[in-house]
Amino acid sequence: MTGNLTTIGFDADDTLWHNERFYRLTQERFAALLADHAEPGHLAERLLAAEKRNIGRYGYGIKGFVLSMIETAIEVTEDRVPARVIRELIEAGQDMLAHPIELLPHARDAVEAVAATHRTLLITKGDLLDQERKLAQSGLGELFDGVEIVSEKTAASYAAIFARHGDGPRHAMMIGNSMRSDVVPVIEAGGWGVHVPHGLVWEIEHAEPPRAAPRYRTLEDLGGLAELLRAIG
Repeated sequence: MTGNLTTIGFDADDTLWHNERFYRLTQERFAALLADHAEPGHLAERLLAAEKRNIGRYGYGIKGFVLSMIETAIEVTEDRVPARVIRELIEAGQDMLAHPIELLPHARDAVEAVAATHRTLLITKGDLLDQERKLAQSGLGELFDGVEIVSEKTAASYAAIFARHGDGPRHAMMIGNSMRSDVVPVIEAGGWGVHVPHGLVWEIEHAEPPRAAPRYRTLEDLGGLAELLRAIG
């Protein structure tokens, strides 16, 4: 471990491997199935509203997404959605759950480099079984000193995780693609928040960048992480 920074946390979905694009493809399939009942823009709004309502019930992940699609289909068809549409939506969710993991550029090199010098954690949210499956298929599992799958990423949850696995948030950094989940709350907890933008971002994960925060950084991709860590020390 080097300098004052001892513990590094990585987000998983759309930070280390592709995720959101599979949701977008399934949403396009959803729109095609319900084309006779709602135009795509309106359907997307209704689905997003259902997802926001249901996070507290189902949490994050594919299962909650599928249930929100089914709920929206029932609503826009006024309870007349054909059984075949429900079946296809369930099958779409099963396809998503079975999709092979594809690492993002520089992901393995970045985690390997960090693991050689710092305590390294995977901190993600979503469905427990699905996230465990993705981690196992990624081939990165042995590189992490700890794995935390949480229901929500908050300043309090980061403080607890970095206290449990490290030297507290003041000596920790979190790296991820979500400003709302991976950057803002860890900075609020007293740590470093590093934003690595991804081309596709779920609307619920949008937040304003904390540009005035001295511990906020952004990287074009994970290829720049080693240089950033050297600069911070």
